[in-house]
Amino acid sequence: MTTIYLETPIKADIHKVFDLSRDIDLHQKSTSKTNEKAIAGRTSGLIEENETVTWRARHLGVDQTLTTKIISMEKPSQFTDIMLKGAFKSMKHQHIFKQKNGSTVMIDIFEFESPLGWIGKLFNHFFLKDYMKKFLLERNKLIKLTAESQYQMKDRSA
Repeated sequence: MTTIYLETPIKADIHKVFDLSRDIDLHQKSTSKTNEKAIAGRTSGLIEENETVTWRARHLGVDQTLTTKIISMEKPSQFTDIMLKGAFKSMKHQHIFKQKNGSTVMIDIFEFESPLGWIGKLFNHFFLKDYMKKFLLERNKLIKLTAESQYQMKDRSA
């Protein structure tokens, strides 16, 4: 099992960051490089516990489909999704949110395993882990930018 751990500090309210992290429309904007689209299940708005979403995207030159399900959610502190169908042998993504000094720390724990035994393990180690980390960082960058810009606008109007 390969694990990616990321912490993203965001100067915004935990509720706002939590909602942006489960916003299907924002996710699609953050993945424009792979043309990721929600095609089944929840395809717009905020995904909730026990809902699924099926994504279609082009990764590594190959059209792929991935179906995930939110298996747990505690607003606004965490939610977890797992892969039901897709290219991975298994995938689990924990999204954790902590309030700290008026800001939010968004934590991603992304665990995955590739098929094909030892060949998949080599592919993970030498390529896929970095590819997935960059993919998550791009998503987190847009969440941070959106949350902080909305938060600053709110502060100016107060």
